[in-house]
Amino acid sequence: MGKTNPKIKARQRRRQRIRKRVYGTAERPRLAVFRSNRHIYVQVVDDDQGVTITSACSLSPEIREQLSGLKGKKAVAEAVGRLVAQRVKARGITRVAFDRGGFLYHGRVKALAEGAREGGLEF
Repeated sequence: MGKTNPKIKARQRRRQRIRKRVYGTAERPRLAVFRSNRHIYVQVVDDDQGVTITSACSLSPEIREQLSGLKGKKAVAEAVGRLVAQRVKARGITRVAFDRGGFLYHGRVKALAEGAREGGLEF
């Protein structure tokens, strides 16, 4: 691993602990979240086949159009959650397993989850 920031190492340890339990199947894929300082990314993954079913991020054209009306990163994260829920439901999936990627469940990660729930996903 080399020299790394202790915060990153702690997140990686949390991520491994979570990934031991959270597994995505075709019926209930894994909703994986990654948060950078500027953007938030989410993928819906079927771990049985090793494929990403769909994804969304704060760089998506649909979100970029809404950015003028959104204020703050939490609002953007919530919009990304609604967008991914819309894309997943279009594929006939309503239940997912939430993988917070080692990030604590508050702030933008929580806003994304609430946006996805508002969009109709169950987890």
